[in-house]
Amino acid sequence: MRVRGEIAQLTRAGSGHWYFTLKDRAAQVRCVMFRSRNVLVDFEPREGDELELVGTVGLYEPRGEFQFAVESMRRAGQGALFEQFLRLKERLAAQGLFDQAVKRPLPRMPSCIGIVTSLQAAALHDIVTTLRRRAPHVGLIIYPVPVQGQGAGARIARMLATVSARAEVDLVILARGGGSIEDLWAFNEEMVARAVRACAVPVVVGVGHESDFTIADFAADVRAPTPTAAAELAAPDRAVLLQAVRQRCTRLARLSGTRLRAHSQRLDFALRALAVPRAPIRGLQARLDGLRARIAAFASGVVAARKVRVANARKRVALRASGIASTRAARLQAAARALQALDPRSVVGRGYALVRDESGRLVTDSAQLAPQQPLQLELARGSAGVRVETVRR
Repeated sequence: MRVRGEIAQLTRAGSGHWYFTLKDRAAQVRCVMFRSRNVLVDFEPREGDELELVGTVGLYEPRGEFQFAVESMRRAGQGALFEQFLRLKERLAAQGLFDQAVKRPLPRMPSCIGIVTSLQAAALHDIVTTLRRRAPHVGLIIYPVPVQGQGAGARIARMLATVSARAEVDLVILARGGGSIEDLWAFNEEMVARAVRACAVPVVVGVGHESDFTIADFAADVRAPTPTAAAELAAPDRAVLLQAVRQRCTRLARLSGTRLRAHSQRLDFALRALAVPRAPIRGLQARLDGLRARIAAFASGVVAARKVRVANARKRVALRASGIASTRAARLQAAARALQALDPRSVVGRGYALVRDESGRLVTDSAQLAPQQPLQLELARGSAGVRVETVRR
């Protein structure tokens, strides 16, 4: 039979056999092309290619599955999705989106790495496992997002914008596992490519298998063939770094030992050269020791004298402060007695009273009074209200 359709879900088994699906708008069929036949194919089929196949219909008995055993294949034009992929790739390349000059180098020693992928993706487990093995000192932040289905491209683009806004990682890995061209189509959308280029930190894209290429791969700062490879590119291997440190420490110790031995030899030569004039040096050393002893004795005497002077000064200050305090206390007591003598309340206490009119002002002259005027008397204890009967001036 001869059939025509678009290839999808292509798998190249370790045995050399090819397994894939051939589909059109209405149906699909599982296909197998054994190694003895596919070695005769003069091109490398890729997902999205439209092919004409010649083969026979059969049954894979262990699983009871109907399949098409392909005897030969030839190109019949590329599928619609793949043609769309090529047109977008060509347009974005013409705009300079894939230019090597705009790609940023990855940080040599990242302290924190972001991972943009689905929480259910097997790629996430591979990335985390690889990073924990290679660089357990590096922090990881996962930004969960759907990587397949309607609207996945827009959500990936928004998540990359969130990574830029939060500014908490040194680089980001955008990844998912393998699949058909339809499964990977979110990574072929223009908005994702532009979000990769607009991201504030370098982006490593690891989507699908080594043979899979998406628009995001071309826009990435670094393209990795698989999610695991993306993790390996993102962070250096800690064991390799430690080995390099050990090698440098060994070299440093060797160079330091060599230099120390060279300086020791120079010191020995200098000591032998100074063997003759050592006597004058010993005399100078003795004079220096004597001067040090004299300086120490002089300094001790000066300190003792100053201690005595300070103690005497403290006594004088204490005596003077005591006299000043006594004088000021006496002056304060005299002022208190004078103030008490002038206090009008002390006068009231001797039988006098303070007379106030209805507004509270003191009355000191009968001219201020009028008959029947109410007054207030303030006594030594309490107060009383009165009224004027007669006024004598």
